[in-house]
Amino acid sequence: MRVLWLFPAACLLSLVSCTPLSEPPVDPARPELVMYEWFDDGGPGELAIRIDLGEQKAYYSRGGRPIGWSYVATGLPGHSTPAGSFRITEKVVDKYSNAYGWIEDEFGNVINGDAKPSTPVPAGGVYIPAPMPYWMRLTDYGIGMHAGLIPNPGQPASHGCIRLPKPLAPKVHDAVKIGTSVRIER
Repeated sequence: MRVLWLFPAACLLSLVSCTPLSEPPVDPARPELVMYEWFDDGGPGELAIRIDLGEQKAYYSRGGRPIGWSYVATGLPGHSTPAGSFRITEKVVDKYSNAYGWIEDEFGNVINGDAKPSTPVPAGGVYIPAPMPYWMRLTDYGIGMHAGLIPNPGQPASHGCIRLPKPLAPKVHDAVKIGTSVRIER
C-alpha cells in the first residue's frame, strides 16, 4: 500500500520541479537610442549634407529629397568645428590622423588618451595615431567627416572633425563624391 501512493507523489514532484513557480523578473528594457536613419534611394540628384552644430545632427538629402539623418560628434570648446559651406575634397577609406592620437605603455594600456605626434613618449611606450576610417576631407587644415565614437549623442566630443556613427560612415562615404556639398550651421 505504501508503494502505491509513492508513484503519483513522485510524478507530481517531478512536474513541480520542472516548471518555474513564477516568471523570472524582467528588467524593463531601455529602448536603444537610434543613432541614424538612412534611406538613400540612389535616385536622381546630388547628395547634400547639412550639419547642425547645436543639435549635433547631420541631415542628408539627394536632389532636395530627405534621405536620412544621424547624430554626429563635432569639436569640443577649443577645437571647434567651423561653420560655413564646404565641399568634400578627398576620400580615403583607411586614414589615420597626423595631428592626434594616444600613447600606450609596453603592455598596451593607454597612458595618454589625448596626445599629439610631438608629445614625449616614455621609454617602452608608443604613439598611436587616431584612426579616421571613411575619411571625407572638408578643409585644407584637417577638418573632415569620418567614422568615430559618439560617446554622448547630442554633445560635442572631437578635436574639430565631424564623427559619424560607425555603421553609417561607409554608406555616406560610398554615396558622396569629390565636390559633394556640406553646410555646417551653428
